[in-house]
Amino acid sequence: MTETELLLSRVPLFSTLPESEIRHLAETLTTRQVPPDTVLFYEGDAGQHFYILRQGEIEVVKGIGTPDERIVNERHSGDFVGEMSLFNRDGKRTASVRARGEATLWEMTRADFDALLTRQPDLAYEMVRVLSNRLTDAHNNAMASLIEKNRALEIANAELAEAYAELKAAQAQIIEKEKLERELQLAAEIQMSLLPRTLPHLKGFSFGAKIVPARAVGGDLYDFIPLGEDALAIVIGDVSDKGVPAAIFMAQTHALIRSEARQNRSPRETLERVNQYLLEMNASGLFVTVLYGILNRTTREFQYARAGHELPLVREPHGEIFTPPQGQGAPLGIFDFVLLDEGTLTLPHRATMLLITDGVTEALNAEREQFGIERIQQLLQQDVKVDAQTLCDDFLNSINAFRGDAPVHDDITVVAVHAA
Repeated sequence: MTETELLLSRVPLFSTLPESEIRHLAETLTTRQVPPDTVLFYEGDAGQHFYILRQGEIEVVKGIGTPDERIVNERHSGDFVGEMSLFNRDGKRTASVRARGEATLWEMTRADFDALLTRQPDLAYEMVRVLSNRLTDAHNNAMASLIEKNRALEIANAELAEAYAELKAAQAQIIEKEKLERELQLAAEIQMSLLPRTLPHLKGFSFGAKIVPARAVGGDLYDFIPLGEDALAIVIGDVSDKGVPAAIFMAQTHALIRSEARQNRSPRETLERVNQYLLEMNASGLFVTVLYGILNRTTREFQYARAGHELPLVREPHGEIFTPPQGQGAPLGIFDFVLLDEGTLTLPHRATMLLITDGVTEALNAEREQFGIERIQQLLQQDVKVDAQTLCDDFLNSINAFRGDAPVHDDITVVAVHAA
């Protein structure tokens, strides 16, 4: 048996043929060598040949040369292609066939194919079996592909549902954030409305004030409370926290101080009663430092009580800076007893008193350096000829210039009293 006969006998389609038929096929079949990517025939062509793959690999392609091109099957050594057009009445190719690499094929004409089936009718059953197996494989592959696509679709739907849920959650967060921002804006407006809308009038004195919350709302407070024609209560305070909790506690403290101040009590008595009320009301654990004093127009004295707050600074008529001695004092809202630092300052003509919160001294720049008491004293000495409100404005401008791009980390409040 020749080499060609031996190879043909190993082709599954021809394995049952007698040696005489194998010998006849070896003598009549045409051997065809094709280079890589050669298209043997195109989908829709009229089929005139039947091919048995001797060596190499070929691809069965639908939609060849189009954006929808896809490989539907592969054929290897011993497989055959092109039989469908020989069976179909219209003789049209149902798919294109392309060599994947170099390939060697046996080519059989339609006439030789028909003659072979006439001589060997059982071969038709073998071909039907092969075609049936191919159909079953194609069906199984289609089902597997469909299952995979369904699985991918389910995953995509799940991801889409998750993305939709995340989008809804993000939208809800945005709505909630906008609502919170509106509420904070309203809270800030309410808080500012609690502070004096206009500066007080007391003959022989002028006043200034400035407050900058670290957040939308803050925990600093100041107020001017008239106590008759010749006296004015002045208060400045700083709650231990920032934001909304501090703002609520500040509003409570402010209301209590204002209520007690109108009873014409001394600074000590006023803060003692405020501390008592805060202890009864305070469930948040917050506390507040306060400096509360009464300025008398006639005596030009400022009698004060200090509950852990910053000391007042006085610029005397000739520019010297005076700070009263520091006594012991503790914030309000902590202890059931009150520890206060009391004192009296006299404000002669052309003297200026400055009250601040610790957000002024502790204002930080980008290098984490504090504004500090020395800069406060220097600025107080420079602004000798400005009025009280301009002095407060200058302080805020100087702090902003010092801070630069660094954020405001604490509420800032400045109150100034100038004796004409």
